[in-house]
Amino acid sequence: MSEGDSCVPRVLIVDDHPLFRDGLKAALESPGGAVVVAQAETGGEVPEAVAQHGPDIVVMDLSLPDISGIEATRRLARTHPDLPVLMLTMSDDDSSLLSALQAGARGYIVKGAGAEEVLHAVRTVAAGGAVLGSDIATRLTTLLTANPHHHTEHLFPALTAREIEVLELIAQGLDNRHIARRLVLSEKTVRNHITHIFDKLHISTRAQAVAKARDAGLGNPEQSP
Repeated sequence: MSEGDSCVPRVLIVDDHPLFRDGLKAALESPGGAVVVAQAETGGEVPEAVAQHGPDIVVMDLSLPDISGIEATRRLARTHPDLPVLMLTMSDDDSSLLSALQAGARGYIVKGAGAEEVLHAVRTVAAGGAVLGSDIATRLTTLLTANPHHHTEHLFPALTAREIEVLELIAQGLDNRHIARRLVLSEKTVRNHITHIFDKLHISTRAQAVAKARDAGLGNPEQSP
């Protein structure tokens, strides 16, 4: 925010529901609030909107028609590391919360919060602070103090420990041969694990598996499962 209008954050709203965007815009632009400089319906529209309008903060929905809000946030963190993102979403599950924060979001508010709470969150995050909605801070503390294996198991409760290891290596970009070599398994066993992962996660392609794994914070090439 520039010095002259430091009290009025410039907001980019990213949400695919026009009625919600309009309602949020009206709530944010109350007297003494914020100014909505642009709106976007998809994650793919975000880079151009940021370049054209120079917002101070992006208010991002989690579910978008093209890429997830988490992936859009991750991309923004790489290209505009100083541009804060506030997640405003219907999803209040632990997986979404952790994934959003790992992607670089500086705030997480559940839709249904009051207009004053949302405006306070926008102003706080735009000013460099961090905001978590009601009850989220307690849940986050519990999750972060759990053992590291519990974190991933919590995100993918349907998967076995071995399947999580395979998913991690898929997210790192390894093919079946290299996964088999890393885990000392046969390629046929690896293929069987991947089939089970796809069935349990209701996906059909390797790209979808990579997206789900990376949204959950897996796939850092420097990590080993």
